[in-house]
Amino acid sequence: MRAVLYARVSTEEQGNKGYSLRQQLEVLREYCQQNEYEIVGEFEDRVSGAVLERPGLDTLRDLVAEGGVDIVLAQNRDRFTREPAYHYILRTEFREHGCKLKALNDRGDESPEGELSDGVVDLIAKYERARIASRTSEGKYRKAREGKIPGTGTPPLGFRYEDGHYFVVEEEMSLVRDIFQRVATASP
Repeated sequence: MRAVLYARVSTEEQGNKGYSLRQQLEVLREYCQQNEYEIVGEFEDRVSGAVLERPGLDTLRDLVAEGGVDIVLAQNRDRFTREPAYHYILRTEFREHGCKLKALNDRGDESPEGELSDGVVDLIAKYERARIASRTSEGKYRKAREGKIPGTGTPPLGFRYEDGHYFVVEEEMSLVRDIFQRVATASP
């Protein structure tokens, strides 16, 4: 059985931390070893499961279309996609090339009951994505109402982020001022 492994996280930031992608692939490799599957490719993405066009998934789909892949594995169904319609598209597309789409947390089989069970899991994943988006939006709105800056990412050069506010870091800000001064006085 020739297997392709697929791992996904929702953001570049999560992907840069590396743990989740690495963990997903380790679990999948172990599964393949236990089931004596030959791994013929590994793909990963750092993008939301709400979209179907993703660099890693696109390349994986091309490989499946070329043939020689029996099964595409992900640790969880929502790693393929959080949109049930996209899951159906992938499953149908892969089936046309003699390839099966499988997640280690699949609940069912290919019977009507099994497909229903997995369909329910897919709908829950879609609901979860919507709830995450709603909570994120609500949190940003709450911070803005409190006069805080929504966001917890890396602050721009010359600032530090603490308790919802940016504060100037003078040692770095002198460099920022120097850069702006050089740009302002540079000839076109």
